[in-house]
Amino acid sequence: MAPRVQFYHNTPDRLALVRELVAGAWQRGRKLAIRCADTAQLKRLDQSLWTAEPLSFIPHVAIDSPLATETPVILAAPGEDSRWPHTDLLFNLADGLPPGHEHFRMLIEIVGKDEAEKHAARQRWASYRQHGYELKAFDAELRVAL
Repeated sequence: MAPRVQFYHNTPDRLALVRELVAGAWQRGRKLAIRCADTAQLKRLDQSLWTAEPLSFIPHVAIDSPLATETPVILAAPGEDSRWPHTDLLFNLADGLPPGHEHFRMLIEIVGKDEAEKHAARQRWASYRQHGYELKAFDAELRVAL
């Protein structure tokens, strides 16, 4: 079965939106992966998941952790993301198509306001469309479907 893909455009704070969506998905029992743009962003997200809200820790580890198969939230940066232990939900913050994206039930693309991010997102949208995936778009700032 082909994954469903949701794009969240016009995101003022990409890490804040990921944190919000991940918290909701995790509370509903989903297992998910987050593909960061680079290791610096991964470290910021890791710290954010620890400290965003008191008493709301979201269990997460890096993809290369021995606990990755047992942990509901996995973090990786491009180059580290070839073998995801979960294939339920994938959040993508990187510019390119995630390796193994076709194995996930759902892909969530978080796109900021930067023109380079928008351009890369348009390319991913076109690639997903070529694959025949179901695509939906939302304006993250206005919280409406496009």
